[in-house]
Amino acid sequence: MWQNVAFILIGLGILALIGWSVKVFFMDSDIPLLIRIAVGAIGAGVLVLIGVAIKDRLKKAKTE
Repeated sequence: MWQNVAFILIGLGILALIGWSVKVFFMDSDIPLLIRIAVGAIGAGVLVLIGVAIKDRLKKAKTE
């Protein structure tokens, strides 16, 4: 049980750091708008691919 709590806390900490970094990156006016849009598109694409992979894995687990 404590191992699960530790993993959850680590995950929340990582998500907080990633969120803060993303906010700072996209709010920085020194970075050109085109670069910020490209990085956002890449990030969205990665999230979609991860979502599709999770969906496929759950679908396979149900059929087995």
